[in-house]
Amino acid sequence: MRPALARDNMHRNDAAISTHSAASSETIGSPDIDARPWLTIRLASPRGFCAGVDRAVRIVEEALRRYGSPVYVRHEIVHNRTVVEDLRAKGAVFVDDLDEVPGDAPVVFSAHGVPKAVPAEAERRKLLFLDATCPLVSKVHREAERHFSNGCHILLIGHAGHPEVEGTLGQLPPGSITLVQTTEEAASVVPLPGRLAFITQTTLSVDDTAEMVAILRARFPGLEGPKREDICYATTNRQAAVKAIAPGADLVLVIGAANSSNSQRLREVAERAGAVRALLIPTEAALDWMELDGVTTLGLTAGASAPESLVEALLARLATRYRLAIDERRVTEEDVIFKLPAPLAEVASAV
Repeated sequence: MRPALARDNMHRNDAAISTHSAASSETIGSPDIDARPWLTIRLASPRGFCAGVDRAVRIVEEALRRYGSPVYVRHEIVHNRTVVEDLRAKGAVFVDDLDEVPGDAPVVFSAHGVPKAVPAEAERRKLLFLDATCPLVSKVHREAERHFSNGCHILLIGHAGHPEVEGTLGQLPPGSITLVQTTEEAASVVPLPGRLAFITQTTLSVDDTAEMVAILRARFPGLEGPKREDICYATTNRQAAVKAIAPGADLVLVIGAANSSNSQRLREVAERAGAVRALLIPTEAALDWMELDGVTTLGLTAGASAPESLVEALLARLATRYRLAIDERRVTEEDVIFKLPAPLAEVASAV
C-alpha cells in the first residue's frame, strides 16, 4: 500500500509537484523504476534565499551591468561558495581588504555589514562603493547607535568572529559593546555600571536567544531591548519550517555553507525538534549515499544564503536512486523585497 499512498501524497501537494517535477521526471518510464525504493521528502518552506541575500547578489550583478568587469567585493557577498563562484565567473573580484581595490574600480560591501571604519576609508580614498548590507542588519546598527546616544552600555548576543558581529561592534567606540555568546555568559557577564540595553545578531537560534534574553532580563530588570526583534524574519521563518518537518524524520539535510550562521542554526534546530539526525551539506555532490541507509523520511531545507538551484540539484540526484514523494510543508508566505541603491535600481528598471 505504501507506493500508492506515496503517489497520492505527491498528487495532493500541487506546489511541490509543479516546482520539482523536473527533478523526478527522468526516472519516469525507466525500465527499473519499480525497483527503486520510495523516499518521502518533507520539504521545508520557506527555505533558501531571503530578501537581504537576494538584494546583495543583485547589487553585484547590477554593478557589473552598469560599470562592467571587474567589480570588487569586500569579503564573500554572502556565505555560499556556489553564489560566490557564480559571481566570480561574471566578473566579480573578491578581496579581503580595501587595499586590494584599485582607485578606479567600484567595490561592494557584503550583506553582513561592515564597521564604520570601512566606508570611512573608502570615502578617504574616493572609491566608488556600494553598500549591500542587509537592511535588517542596518536596523541593528541604528539600534546600537540609539542606545549608545541614550547613555546605555550594550550587550550584543552573537557569535564572535562572525562578519555581522564584527560589523556591529565596529559601529561604536571600543568598549561600548559587550559580546554575549552563550547562556553561561549571559548568567555571568559583568557589564559596565549604568543603563543597559541589548541587541542581537540577526541569524541566531530563536529559542537559544530567547533563553539568553530571559536570563539577562532576570539579572538586569531595567534592561532595554529593540523595538522590534532583531532576529530577522527569514531566520525565524526558516527555523519554524524546520520544526514542521523535523519530528519523526530519519534525517534532515540542510543545504548551506559551514560558515553560514543561519544554516548551522537550522541543523541544530532540526535535531532539537525531533529529527533522528541532521546534516549540513554545501551542495548535492557532498551527499554520501551511506547517510541515507535506513532513511525512509528525509527532511530538506536550505539556509538563507543558499540558492534554490541547490535544492533542485539535490532532488535530481536523489531521484536517480529513489522514487520521491514530496511533501512540501509551508509555514508562512514571504513577500519581503528590499530595494536596490538608487543608481543600480535605475539600471535594473531599464533592462
